[in-house]
Amino acid sequence: MRMFIGAVAALAVSSTQAVAGPTDSSSFDPVHYEAQKALYDFDFDNPADGERALGFIRNHIAAAKEFGNFENSKFVVVAHGNELNAFSRLNRSAFPDVYKHVKELADQGVEFHICRNAARSRGYQPDEFYDLFKVVPAAVIDIAKYENQGYSYIYPVVTHKMSRQDMVKAHPELEFEMDDPE
Repeated sequence: MRMFIGAVAALAVSSTQAVAGPTDSSSFDPVHYEAQKALYDFDFDNPADGERALGFIRNHIAAAKEFGNFENSKFVVVAHGNELNAFSRLNRSAFPDVYKHVKELADQGVEFHICRNAARSRGYQPDEFYDLFKVVPAAVIDIAKYENQGYSYIYPVVTHKMSRQDMVKAHPELEFEMDDPE
């Protein structure tokens, strides 16, 4: 009898659950996140990608403000790639908005570090970067320091954003798909 009641209960539970399919929409989960300790490793081939990658941090901060504990969060950037060219005050005319974008984040508590070894190998002296940057002896030891302190390691990859309209251009058959085919 116990097995019969268990089987009936299981059947009742399973019959009330919806079966997901390819036309069912996703759901949004407004999770509340704890304070963030994030270390961003910047090592880009293209100098302008350093400025573009600041968007990752802006998005991280916006999410922490909306869904988390921003007040107790900490963000650090360690830069040691060709983005150093964009972060040098000597190249301001080539990258006129970098200072403004970095300052916006620095004013929200983001720390920016420059690897002295990487700077030296690109022909820069430690004092040739904007005042918002702290030059540290080496990126590898700085990254290890923050990882040892429990920071999450984030290596942002800058890619071209593809919108739904871009997808329809690339795949015209998508334009005619219905949202809820039956």
